[in-house]
Parts: sequence; structure tokens; C-alpha cells
Amino acid sequence: MWGRRYARSVQLPVVAETNSPEETEQIGERFASLLEAGDRVLVLGDLGAGKTAFVRGVCRGLGVSGVVTSPTFTLARRYEDGRIPVSHLDLYRLPEGLVEQEPGLLEDELAPDRVALVEWPQRASEGWFSESYRVELQHLGEHSRRVTVG
Repeated sequence: MWGRRYARSVQLPVVAETNSPEETEQIGERFASLLEAGDRVLVLGDLGAGKTAFVRGVCRGLGVSGVVTSPTFTLARRYEDGRIPVSHLDLYRLPEGLVEQEPGLLEDELAPDRVALVEWPQRASEGWFSESYRVELQHLGEHSRRVTVG
């Protein structure tokens, strides 16, 4: 699908269907070749749609060697051992969401030297994230998903 050599010439959106979490991770791994420091990736989908599987693949594609898990209870996890540092955010548990009055809350996670992967970005106020990419995952069946990258 994507290769580092042709990464910036990819025509978006790209739509793919997967039949397992491993295939969703592979899409994320290929997508990682498009990313540069400062990019923001907003990852949307219902519970269980495969957001964390996609993020795990992106991290693997960026060279992260450790275990990648959802930061649902910690808000953010950092991975520093890849070709670009990664911040993985999960805003699901923010009861009121992020509002414009809290600009410093995620400042370190959104630094220009990192890639920020944001699950549940809709919990933040409009304009909170400068969006580079938007990824939507949809259930098609028990293990099948549609992944749209734009």
C-alpha cells in the first residue's frame, strides 16, 4: 500500500478492509511511512473498532520496540525508542472533555518533535488539535473493519 520512498505522493483518502486485528495493525504499520515529527493523527471509531490495534501498528512502523497498550486510564503514553518520538493519547475517559481553557494540559504530548496519535479526539473542543491526518475505523462484522485514512 504505502512505502517510505513514495510516502508523500500517496493520494488520500485510502480505504482498506481488514479481517483481523493483525491486518489492522499492518495498515497502521504501512501508514507510519507517511508520518513526520509534528504530525497529528486523529483516530476515530466506536468501542472495539480497532483504534488501538491501528495505533500499535503505527508505533511498530515508527520503530517502537516495546509493548503498545491503550492509555485509557492514564490519558497518554510516550514511546521514545522509534525513529520519531510518539505520544499516544486516549481522551475517552475525560468526563467533560478538553476545553479551550486547558491549553497546557497536553502541551508536552503535542510538541513539534513528536507524532501524536489521538484516540477519541471528539472529546476535545473544536480546534484543539491541528489535524494532519484523520483515521476512521468502522465495524463491518465480527472481525472485519473498514479503515479510512485521510
